[in-house]
Amino acid sequence: MKTTKTLQKSELKNKKDKQQNTIGLIFRAVFKKYKGLFTVVVIGIVLSALAGVIGSMFIQTLIADYIEPLKVMENPDFSGLITALLYMAGIYLTGALCALLYNQLMIVISQNTMRNIRNDMFIKMQKLPVKYFDTKNNGDIMSYFSNDTDTMLQLLSQGIPQLINLITTMIAVMVSMFILSPILAGCTIVYGVLMMFVAKTIGGKSVKYFAGQQKSISEVNSYVEEMIGGQRVVKVFNHEEVCKNEFAQINDRWRDASFRAVKLACTIMPIMSGMGHLLYVIIALIGGSLVIFGVAGTSLAAVVAFLPISRSFIMPINQFAEQINNFAMATAGSRRIFQLLSEEEEVDKGYVTLVKGKEVNGEFVECEDGDWAWKHPHGDGTLTYSLLQGNVELDHVDFGYTEDKLVLKDITINAKAGEKIALVGSTGAGKTTITNLINRFYDIDDGKIRYDGININKIKKEDLRKSLGIVLQDVNLFSGTIAENIRYGRFDATDEEVVNACKRGGAHEFIEMLPDKYDTVIDGDGSSLSQGQRQLLSISRAILADTPLMILDEATSSIDTRTEVLVQKGMDSLMQGRTCFVIAHRLSTIQNSDCIMVLEHGEIIERGNHEQLIAKRGRYYELYNGKKAEELA
Repeated sequence: MKTTKTLQKSELKNKKDKQQNTIGLIFRAVFKKYKGLFTVVVIGIVLSALAGVIGSMFIQTLIADYIEPLKVMENPDFSGLITALLYMAGIYLTGALCALLYNQLMIVISQNTMRNIRNDMFIKMQKLPVKYFDTKNNGDIMSYFSNDTDTMLQLLSQGIPQLINLITTMIAVMVSMFILSPILAGCTIVYGVLMMFVAKTIGGKSVKYFAGQQKSISEVNSYVEEMIGGQRVVKVFNHEEVCKNEFAQINDRWRDASFRAVKLACTIMPIMSGMGHLLYVIIALIGGSLVIFGVAGTSLAAVVAFLPISRSFIMPINQFAEQINNFAMATAGSRRIFQLLSEEEEVDKGYVTLVKGKEVNGEFVECEDGDWAWKHPHGDGTLTYSLLQGNVELDHVDFGYTEDKLVLKDITINAKAGEKIALVGSTGAGKTTITNLINRFYDIDDGKIRYDGININKIKKEDLRKSLGIVLQDVNLFSGTIAENIRYGRFDATDEEVVNACKRGGAHEFIEMLPDKYDTVIDGDGSSLSQGQRQLLSISRAILADTPLMILDEATSSIDTRTEVLVQKGMDSLMQGRTCFVIAHRLSTIQNSDCIMVLEHGEIIERGNHEQLIAKRGRYYELYNGKKAEELA
């Protein structure tokens, strides 16, 4: 029992620490670039709050020094009263102008801060490892940039100014209350503490529900994104009703989480408003009694002035309570944003880089028009250069996506420069995983991978990937022109080089038939193109990259037989003199490979060229002749 209570206290402390850390991170994000403007905002808030308090305090002076004396004058002179009223109006006008100023500045600060945070998030995403995106839904990631940033914007533009205003007003009001009547001030503070306790108790319970709401929103976004992308599949298989029911369940979870959070938060305002009105009555009763019984230091003017000040004391608490649901939701969203920003980035301890140069008088000299070479610094300060050739060696490699299960076991491959290595086998055998290890999307658990004799852990990832050309089974195109998408292979390529790459890749013919040819604009997923055309663009992009090492993961899987013949000619031309790793289920496309590796359950069970493996009459023979075809994807 004692242990359970200790755990509950520990969890409560952790939640409180997380919330405080979130607020601290937000303040640091604001101060990072807008320290001067935020200082002006704080000054404006303080002056606005003080103007309200001073104006309320002046009521006592107005009654005692200007209004009551008029009753005993035979010829009342209203000039002093008018001057006092103008003075009072000036105080309130100053407060209003300060409020206008700080609200306008806070809009500038909050919008610019959110822009900076969105930029930071996007930059952060570029530095995260592939593993992060493999374990996250796209909709969940998108929620960081939409729902979570919206809630954080509310916190910046409304929550923080109200919090500062609350603190300033409370301090100023407490001072003025004690000046007017220490007795009434003590009663009001006790009552205010009670109100804050009620607000904190109810609001604290709603925080966890708002965190659940933000999670539910990301689930809805993920599902909607999946269904939009898969509408054709949904319609072909008449899956509409099932999708409706699944969405209804996810949407209901969002509704339930929001209902619990908002229901609890919305009870605060009626309670706080009622308690505020009750305080007004209590102050009137106690203050009236003090005046009637002649308690020293208490006058009617002081009581009349105290009433609006007590309302000024309660008003910030009510305002904070009114916004507590937004504050809780914003805190939950902000916490998710800062969680993304604190994710562990892709680690790169490589120091071997890729440079261009040529040999002059027996020494390698870096220059723009030379050949690619590995620049290898050593501990003694010396440098060695070795030409980029494309030799790849996997030496007894083990790898698992999780610690408890190996996906690859004792994989050994020695690909010489210019060789074509084919990887075949059933789905899940580990073919794509091997290529993911070569470009270091993941790091191996045991063994070594060497590139031109250099351990790839020593090569900077950016330079390693610069030497690789990849054509994936799933084609990724981007919004822009055809030419811009091809130039993803090499941004400095000329128009002529782009056209030549497309001719070799087999894309030129269909591009010439498009309305604007290479200037034809396509959307992000290339929906206006066929799957085969999209694949041809991907192949042309890899050809333009002109790298010594090429990875082809089902590069021709979405191309019809006629187009495949054209592309295969271009690919054969491209692969001459280059090291190639080819993953294919169409075994007819890899018969000319120098070596074919057959994988099953993460192990290489057969290796050799086409003729050798056919002669063995083993697993490759079965695959080639269509036996056990159901095991193929």
